[in-house]
Amino acid sequence: MLGFAMAKALGAAGAKIALIARDEVKLKNKVQELRNEGFKAIYIAASVTSKAELNKARSEIHQEFGLIDILVNSAGGNMPGATISPHQNFFDLDVESYRKVVELNLTGSVLPSLVLGEDMAETKKGTIVNISSMTASKPISRVLGYGNSKAAIDNFTKWLSTEMIEKYGEGIRVNAIAPGFFLTEQNRSLLTNSDGSFTDRAKSILANTPFKRFGKPEELGGTLVWLCSDASSFVTGIVVPVDGGFSSYGGL
Repeated sequence: MLGFAMAKALGAAGAKIALIARDEVKLKNKVQELRNEGFKAIYIAASVTSKAELNKARSEIHQEFGLIDILVNSAGGNMPGATISPHQNFFDLDVESYRKVVELNLTGSVLPSLVLGEDMAETKKGTIVNISSMTASKPISRVLGYGNSKAAIDNFTKWLSTEMIEKYGEGIRVNAIAPGFFLTEQNRSLLTNSDGSFTDRAKSILANTPFKRFGKPEELGGTLVWLCSDASSFVTGIVVPVDGGFSSYGGL
């Protein structure tokens, strides 16, 4: 949901869009939505944790649109085994699930940057935007694997931003967006009850968000377009919170 909203924002700003994910049926439907709104868009069914599949995706993008100059690493997610439920403790962690979550969130950003970012190294121009999380800087209970991998995303963003400048010049910038709390299909069961009311966890989130509401997916678009445009030409290596004030609120 958030990745699609960001794709629409870039499309509205004039970008050609290539969506990459494993679910071909969902991709096809999303691309059709984009095309119905007049955007130039294609989909490529591929895993962001497979270098071979990403290389194939890169070739397909070249054939359709040419070289890549914007990369948004929006793949990510969580799974029950990598979380600590209220009736569990740290020693109940399923290590295999933990590995899978870290691979999806961290490797799923590093590997696309490695493969698709090579176009930028060749042209010495481009923008990479990673997706961080509130739990990267303020550890949030239960989501251990997700939080660990998102904290690593912040470090990777800063590391890669300097690496690109030193090796390829200031034309390549690397930043991240840290969304606050958005009600999505992925977290709906965690934040809402069967009757649609908010869970205690959701109420706690809202109590610590000065805006007192969840974010809307389209509210990520302005920050993303700014980071991908020349308006942020002197900005690299930062993590921008889009969080309704959550990260700046001390609870008092």
